[in-house]
Amino acid sequence: MAQVSINSDYGEWGSSSDAGERARLLQSPCVDTAPKNEGQPSPGGPARGTTSTLGAIFIVVNACLGAGLLNFPAAFSTAGGVAAGIMLQMGMLVFIISGLVILAYCSQASNERTYQEVVWAVCGKLTGVLCEVAIAIYTFGTCIAFLIIIGDQQDKIIAGMTKDPEGASGGPWYTDRKFTISLTAFFFILPLSIPREIGFQKYASFLSVVGTWYVTAIVIIKYIWPDKQMTPGDILTRPTSWVAVFNAMPTICFGFQCHVSSVPVFNSMRHPEVKTWGWVVTAAMVIALAVYLGTGICGFLTFGATVDPDVLLSYPLEDIAVAVARAFIILSVLTSYPILHFCGRAVVEGLWLRYQGMPVEEDVGRERRRRVLQTLVWFLLTLLLALFIPDIGKVISVIGGLAACFIFVFPGLCLIQAKLSEMEEVKPASWWALVSYGVLLVTLGAFIFGQTTANAIFVDLLA
Repeated sequence: MAQVSINSDYGEWGSSSDAGERARLLQSPCVDTAPKNEGQPSPGGPARGTTSTLGAIFIVVNACLGAGLLNFPAAFSTAGGVAAGIMLQMGMLVFIISGLVILAYCSQASNERTYQEVVWAVCGKLTGVLCEVAIAIYTFGTCIAFLIIIGDQQDKIIAGMTKDPEGASGGPWYTDRKFTISLTAFFFILPLSIPREIGFQKYASFLSVVGTWYVTAIVIIKYIWPDKQMTPGDILTRPTSWVAVFNAMPTICFGFQCHVSSVPVFNSMRHPEVKTWGWVVTAAMVIALAVYLGTGICGFLTFGATVDPDVLLSYPLEDIAVAVARAFIILSVLTSYPILHFCGRAVVEGLWLRYQGMPVEEDVGRERRRRVLQTLVWFLLTLLLALFIPDIGKVISVIGGLAACFIFVFPGLCLIQAKLSEMEEVKPASWWALVSYGVLLVTLGAFIFGQTTANAIFVDLLA
């Protein structure tokens, strides 16, 4: 493969000699790879990892599946029915897979090991900074969504245990939503978010996978054998407008976004080759598609147009199997919040160190104080916003627009820059085709992000 002439203007924000350590700090906690400046990397390429092809598929599926699963039945309703929802996901899947392959190609060409570092190296400082800011905002918004999900599921579980009717007021103070979210956050999430390393990640991953598959199984079973008290609303068979179809895109982007974690996974493989990686991400996305389609179709057909943005909220309080699914989701989110916070905090830390021109290897005491302060500010802000934003659908819509940037915009920019750098080494026809495809990715991602931002600013304000 031809080497890409990458941008390497690290000088203004610190020496490039600490790039390997920065990569370690910004490393996704989903995989275990060695820093670039350690071990014995092969000439012209990164150090070999230990992850098998099958293991890489599992990690990518695990990174893809998550709490976004709960919103897919509502996405089918928004898109205008089963046919429109399937066609939309199948069409977007082509671009999603290609984005993952592009990132692997650029990672191998630039010899960088994280999403942020690849964008920085290939596209330059400005785009790299924008990418890191977008990751920080995305992880921040996702943490808010996680807290809202905890509140939604706890409300249902408590109402089922106390036999109180839904929406009843005047209950005991300790069943108040704001109190239960705050109590759970302070006693469980905050202590797990402060440490510098996240050693429990492997257990969280297993729990998340089990919870996701259990929720999918419950949604499918409840569609085949529905409870008598569940009556579906109108079952849409066609979109009301093209705008309605586009409004479902942010949810799909949020569900399939695993691109930020994909670069470390690629570099953790025993044989990090782009062709092999193409088969890995294709298999992983097909598995994720099956899970999302099963949940989305069955959840939508069970409740129709009346389905809640969080599908578990549409089921009766007394259903024990659904209550277990709610408990699984709570446990999964409790362990996922610290991981997302870790990624966001690492990006903020990297931006701060570059801005200050400070070396990564600094006084441990200063790092500890700054880490605790960053964690407290992050935690309190996400908690306050979660307490006053009751609709998970609105949060997912906004962060889904940012997810479109990670899936389409940044990979597209990387492809354009990579092809421009090696323009003389490829045939003109293939060069124009790849550059045009990069422009298409950037345009698609910018459209989804722009539409989502416009809806969040204008529609909600006018409403």
